[in-house]
Amino acid sequence: MRGFKLLALSAFSASFLSFTPISKKYIVIDAGHGGNDMGSVYGKFSEKEITVNIAKEIKKLNESQDQYEVILTRDSDAYPTLQERTAMINKLNPEIVISLHMNSNPEKETLKQGTEVYIQNTENSKKLAEKISKKFDVAKVEERNLHMLRETKAPAVLVELGFMNNTKDREYVTSEKGQKEIAQKFTEIIREY
Repeated sequence: MRGFKLLALSAFSASFLSFTPISKKYIVIDAGHGGNDMGSVYGKFSEKEITVNIAKEIKKLNESQDQYEVILTRDSDAYPTLQERTAMINKLNPEIVISLHMNSNPEKETLKQGTEVYIQNTENSKKLAEKISKKFDVAKVEERNLHMLRETKAPAVLVELGFMNNTKDREYVTSEKGQKEIAQKFTEIIREY
């Protein structure tokens, strides 16, 4: 009987010691707009398509590592409401949230260009914006009272990737090369965070 107990105990110890709890962190990438909400549009290009393409590329670039998992609020032409997005995010309790958008203004063609980052009034949101500023040509970082920033408990930023109605920005962000480069920069930001 004593031998059996010892064997059972050693089997339990071996299985317990080989079990390592998964402490995977989540990173949420929110592709703005979707479904009937096109976001800003210029000719055949829509914000909703640009943001989901870049979000999917970020997820793809991060599949081979195991420190964290990239979760998308949408990976198709669906439209989760802002409330649904923030409820999902708060349930996940991710490390960071990056909401992707495209800027636009009323002009047909604007001279305004570059990335704009909107932040929460938190140190971690500011820290994340600082890291983005090092990788992108950021025109401004500003605190904004937007649903995604206000209702998300995790450190979050909303990134306007460029102006739809600026030829240089639009050509870059709609090109396959541009989208891959943007996704790569965000991947570096996530890994450095």
